[in-house]
Amino acid sequence: MDHAGSNGAKTAVLALACAGLAAGLALHLGGRPDLAALAWTAGVVPALVALAVEIVRSLGRGEVGLDIVAALSMSAALIFGETLAAAVVAVMYAGGTFLESFAEGRARREMHDLLSRVPRTAARHRNGGLEDVPLDRIAPGDRLLIRQGDVVPVDGTVAAGAAFLDTSALTGESLPVRLDAGAEAMSGATNAGEAFDLTATRRAADSTYAGIVRLVEQAQRSKAPMSRLADRWSLGFLAVTVAIAAAAWWVSGDPIRAVAVLVVATPCPLILAVPVALVAGLSRSAQFGVLIKGAGPLETMARIRTLILDKTGTLTDGRPQIVSVDSTGDLPGDEVMRLAASLDQASKHPVAQALVAGARARGLALGIPSGVAEVPGEGVAGIVDGHAILVGSEGFVRGRVGSPAGEHPALAAGSLLVAVAVDGRLAGRIVMADALREGVGATLGHLRGLGVGRILMATGDRAEVAEHITRGLGLDGVRSGLTPDRKVLLVLTERKNGPVMMVGDGVNDAPALAAADVGVAMGARGAAASAEAADVVLLVDRIDRLAPGIAVARAARRIALESVVAGIGLSVLGMIAAALGYLSPVQGALLQEAIDVAVILNALRALRIVPHFPPG
Repeated sequence: MDHAGSNGAKTAVLALACAGLAAGLALHLGGRPDLAALAWTAGVVPALVALAVEIVRSLGRGEVGLDIVAALSMSAALIFGETLAAAVVAVMYAGGTFLESFAEGRARREMHDLLSRVPRTAARHRNGGLEDVPLDRIAPGDRLLIRQGDVVPVDGTVAAGAAFLDTSALTGESLPVRLDAGAEAMSGATNAGEAFDLTATRRAADSTYAGIVRLVEQAQRSKAPMSRLADRWSLGFLAVTVAIAAAAWWVSGDPIRAVAVLVVATPCPLILAVPVALVAGLSRSAQFGVLIKGAGPLETMARIRTLILDKTGTLTDGRPQIVSVDSTGDLPGDEVMRLAASLDQASKHPVAQALVAGARARGLALGIPSGVAEVPGEGVAGIVDGHAILVGSEGFVRGRVGSPAGEHPALAAGSLLVAVAVDGRLAGRIVMADALREGVGATLGHLRGLGVGRILMATGDRAEVAEHITRGLGLDGVRSGLTPDRKVLLVLTERKNGPVMMVGDGVNDAPALAAADVGVAMGARGAAASAEAADVVLLVDRIDRLAPGIAVARAARRIALESVVAGIGLSVLGMIAAALGYLSPVQGALLQEAIDVAVILNALRALRIVPHFPPG
């Protein structure tokens, strides 16, 4: 049954239960208790049927839920003549499930708003005019007109002038962002300024916003480990409920006390609170530019104890600047750069993209690469203008062309070296530098304040570069020279200290992201493979969004636990009172509904979480 159909059925059951209760009360006040009992019974039957269907479905999935308690309480009340209590339970149970659906719908509203903003068409320049085309017909290189108020339909670059984009729906930024000509514009942002032209760089299906939509849809279908744990706890709660009810009947000899106990236990806050609080947490984290793929990753994110950070594109900006080009053969430096950048057009690695951008900034005409083969994190091989080209680390190139002649240029700490070989011989080396992101130190301090005990950096770079970049950050360890499989091994090794989070942005990080308890991808510019493998995507290219994401996850989990403990505690106290004869079945039903409403309203507090960072 789809979501709309399920809500319709719940509404119908609630309406019938309310009608039966109201009609019975009217008949009872009119002096017809016999007809009142029939009306109350008629209102209970639809709820019992709906419960029976749900119980069969749950058992078919191998789950034992507290729907059984609700069915027992209504059935027992009817059997022992407590038809009014049964009618109240039916109304309260139907009302509780309806309220749960309403609360979850309220919690998902921000995600629904995200989905509803997907544009359907775009205005494309063609033959001196404009044409409206469906998004699936937009190809990389197309020039699009983005009018004021339009949602950017695909990833691209600002073709000319400047653009002012409102990214609040994606990243939580309250002010429009200015993008100059050549800057990357993320799909899903809204044009808050004058109309501008955008040059598409990806198809709509491959763009950032389409990926976000897919991740949101996946998140909405998820179920958290905490929710699954609640399902298991429900079996124990069911046993306790039946035991208290049986003891009350056996000791007092009054079956009505057993009915009252069952009524107080219907339904259980354990089932209501957890999904509402966690879904609300998903919505709230998205407002800070942190897209968590599901309730499961959010619940795990709240318990993270070890954080492993990639360097390039994560701790550093990931857009190295070209410092110098050292030619070691007959080719001039510009030609070495042109050939290297031509081949690197086929790579999504941040260093490769920076090299391409640097070559274009120098006005070099890039060729079309073919026969490309990439070793993630190492380098790229292929054909450009009939020449066999290798671009990558010194070790990558040396392993294929032998020991290159000539000394490599002196490197300042924090710089990196890109070797280039043409037709089997070293042609030159390109020196690049990548700076540490602003505010990294403060972010790491916030994370420690949130309970992250160990913070490590894992990189494929040389040890001296890694040590220089991380100097003064107070990391617990720096692991350099790592291949993708060794990053995975590091993640698995660190699990002995508790749940591990891995943050990265490149193709070479994807295996480690998948191996971690929670993988986080820098989604604004990161490779599609890393975003696909990750559990969390940072929608804005800033590592400082990680701290609010973890703070929201911890707060949402705490709210869920508070609701469960308070709700279960009150339910148990109510059952004891009913067993001792202090609550009638009708009073017990009213008490339990009050508990359920309080639990759900408390869970919805997760929609208003404001991240606070204890001193790290």
